Formats: sequence, C-alpha cells, structure tokens
Amino acid sequence: MSTRAGVDYSAWDHIYVSDDEDVASPYVDTPSLFRMRHRARLERMAEFQQKGEDLENNFAECKRLLEEAQGRLRELQQVKKEGEEDEEQEAELKKVQTEVRELKKDQKAFEKMMEQHRREEKKLPWNVDTISKEGFSKSVLNIQPVTKEETEEVVEKHKTFVQKYTKEIKHFGMLRRWDDSQKYLSDNPHLVCEETANYLVVICIDFEIDEKHALMEQVAHQAIVMQFILDLARTLKVDPRGCFRQFFSKIKTADKPYQDAFDRELELLKERVRSCAQIRMEDAMKEVEEEERQKRLGPGGLDPVEVYESLPKVTTNTHMHTLEGKYHLRRCIDSGLWVPDSGQGNDEEEEEEEG
Repeated sequence: MSTRAGVDYSAWDHIYVSDDEDVASPYVDTPSLFRMRHRARLERMAEFQQKGEDLENNFAECKRLLEEAQGRLRELQQVKKEGEEDEEQEAELKKVQTEVRELKKDQKAFEKMMEQHRREEKKLPWNVDTISKEGFSKSVLNIQPVTKEETEEVVEKHKTFVQKYTKEIKHFGMLRRWDDSQKYLSDNPHLVCEETANYLVVICIDFEIDEKHALMEQVAHQAIVMQFILDLARTLKVDPRGCFRQFFSKIKTADKPYQDAFDRELELLKERVRSCAQIRMEDAMKEVEEEERQKRLGPGGLDPVEVYESLPKVTTNTHMHTLEGKYHLRRCIDSGLWVPDSGQGNDEEEEEEEG
C-alpha cells in the first residue's frame, strides 16, 4: 500500500497485535522475553477488568442502598402526611433525606466512572488475547503440533540469516531518527522480519551484560520499531516489507494513545532485558563457581572448602582417635587438605584393621 494514496489509518489507530509466543531465537534462552511481555500484558488486562468489576459492584451496592433509603423516606413522608409525626420522626426524616441525596450523588459518580472506564476500554490496543475473545460457548481449534524438524529448520534459518546480515542489523539498531530508519529499511527490505527483531533483542541483552545501558536502550527502541512493523503486518495480513512505510508515517504523526502504546512496550522490553541479563550473569557466576569447585576437588572427590567449613571448631589429640575424628580426618585426606606421608598412611591402615 502506498501512503500517497491517502490511506485512512483511523481504522487501526489503536491496533497493536502481538503473538508473543510465535517468536523463536536460538540465541535467547527461550522465547521468554516476549512471553514475559505477554504475561505482563495479561496482568494489565486483568487489573483493568478487575477495576471494571469493582465499579459495577460498587454501583450495584449504591443502587441497593439508595432503594432502601428511598423506601424509608416514603414511609416517613407518609407518617408526616397522616399527622402522626413527632420531633424524633422529624429528625429521622431529615437524616434519611440527606442520606438519599448523598447516595444519588454517589450513584451519579459511579455512573460517570463506569462510562469513563468503557471509553478507556474502547481505546485499548488490540492484541491476540482481546481479538480472540470467546464468541461461542465452544471453540474447536485446529492446531498442528510443531515437529522437531520444523523447530530445527527455524533455528537454522535464524542462524543463517544472522550470520549473513549481522553488520546490517547492528547498523539499524544504532539509528536514531525515524527518517533514517525508514530509508535504511527501504534500502534493505530483507531486514524487515522476525529474525531481525529477535537478534536486536539479543544485542540488547549483550549490551546490558556489558553494562552499556545507553546502547541497550537505543537498540531496544529499534527492536520495538521492528516488532510494531511485524504486528502491523499481521493485523493487515500483508508482507511486513510492504507496510513498514505505513508504520513510519503513523508513528511520525502519532496521536497520544499510539505513542503511549509504543513507549509502554519499549519500557516493558527494557525491563525484560535487564531481568534476562541479570539471570544470565547469575548463571555465569554459578558456572564459574562450579568450575572452580571442580578444580579444587581432592583425590577423594571432596571440596576442601566445604570440608574445612564442616570441621569441628576445637579438636584434640584424643578427639582424633574417636570415630568422629577419624571421619573428619578421612574427609581431609579425600579433599586434599591433609596429605599423610607413607608412614602415617600405614599406621592409619593398621589402626583400621585393628579396629
């Protein structure tokens, strides 16, 4: 589609479709980054839905209390008409009248908040969870399981693509201006694909691990640009290479809801990248610690650090001849903390035989 033809973008002003579980990358631990995005979005949706339910419940309770108060008011007014009122009933009448007025105000306030909530709901970006709402009581899905061969094919495709276009993807990740990004994709339309989006996320994680936070945030911005283009292509059911110009036309003149959606997804991605980088660093530390531990192991396969920390605080010569003392001595030998000479070793073997 050409932007010159006067395309009406209002039809998808608030559409943001994302199939977070449809992302695969051999460089990322799993598709966890986008699954976490999906989970975060579900949490926001649940929170928004809960807010609507709370408003409805409060409105219903306010309506019930108002009906009860109006019922008491009618009774008191009837008593007054019949001329049977006294000072106590007059005070009660005024009290109930005040209560009715306050409840009516509360009811109008709840109605206003519910209407505001409905307007906000209409402005929410679409996604696979809202588009796929249940339309009937029963749904039959024709989902074919992904075979091992298909998974390996996707991984191999990703590796081949990244190896071939690493330099171009990194260059795109460093572009800051909308016009520069659009021109670069126009010159390199083959970069408009899932593989580019995935590898940009990998670059983000690498930068965060290296504590290059500003670079991470820059590349994260470009990763979201690519993700928005891909999601727009899914929404319009077209090849992403044929619609990226529409995304840039839209984002350069974006209204607040669309820009807010972009900024929100960018912040979510940066949070996930930081979390993933932290996990990677913790795993690397564990691997280093385990390698060091393996190097420390003594002839009997025990870790001298662990053995040393398990030794009794105070030992005596008498204690060394007890079963517990011999146990700790054997552990010291197996960990390499104690290397007996040949004479001591023979004496120990003789003592064990005598025992």
